[in-house]
Amino acid sequence: MLVGLGAVAYPRAMVRQTTRLGDRQVDLADWRWLLGALRARFETGSFGAGAEFVAAVGRLAGAADHSPDVDLRAGHVQFTVHSHEVGAVTEREIRLAERISALASDQGLVPRPEQLQVLELALDTPASDTVLSFWAAVLGGAEAGGDVVDPAGGLPPLWFQTTDSTAPDRQRFHLDVTLPPDVADRRIAAAVAAGGRVVDDGHAPAFVVLADPDGNHACICTELGRD
Repeated sequence: MLVGLGAVAYPRAMVRQTTRLGDRQVDLADWRWLLGALRARFETGSFGAGAEFVAAVGRLAGAADHSPDVDLRAGHVQFTVHSHEVGAVTEREIRLAERISALASDQGLVPRPEQLQVLELALDTPASDTVLSFWAAVLGGAEAGGDVVDPAGGLPPLWFQTTDSTAPDRQRFHLDVTLPPDVADRRIAAAVAAGGRVVDDGHAPAFVVLADPDGNHACICTELGRD
C-alpha cells in the first residue's frame, strides 16, 4: 500500500515514521509543500463551521499524538503539518494530512491550495553575525539557524542574505514569497503586467527575482530546484 507519495512510490513497510520526505515524494491533492512543511487551506463558510472542523481535526491529531499548526479565520482555516521532533515531513504527517482531507471532504469543505503562500523577509548584508541580535531584539524574536523567528508565530521570519556590497544606497530588504509551483508562473506574469520586470530567472523554478518600476526587488520562490 502506498502512502500518498507521488513521484517516488514507497511501500508502506519501507517508509518509517522518521524518514524525511522531499517535495517530489509527496502527492496530495489538497496540500502543497512550502518551506519544508505541508500546508492546506479549506473554505469553511463561517467561523463556527471552521471551529467545528478544527475541533474534529484536533481529535484526529490527538489520537495520532500530533500537533499541526492552525490558522482559523471567519471564512477559512489553514493547516501547517510537519514533524516538530524531526524538523521535516515524514510518513506520519502524510497520514495526518490524508485524514484531514478526508474529514474536510466529509464536511463539504472546499480546498484552496492555489491560495497558499508563505512570506519571508530577507536582509542583504555583509555582516549578518553583527546585526542578527539587533533584529532579534527589535522583532522580539529568537535566533534559529541564523534566522530571526517569532516564537509566537505572528511575524514572518527574517533571514540574512550575504552581499559583498557596502554601498550606502544599496537595496537592503526584499520580500520572498514562496508559492505552489503551479501558482508561481501566474504570479510572476501578474507582477510583470503590473509594471514590474524580471531581473534574474537563472535560478528558476527555485526563485525568480523581480523589480517594481522603482527598482525595488522581490523574489517569487517555490520548493522546486532547491536540491
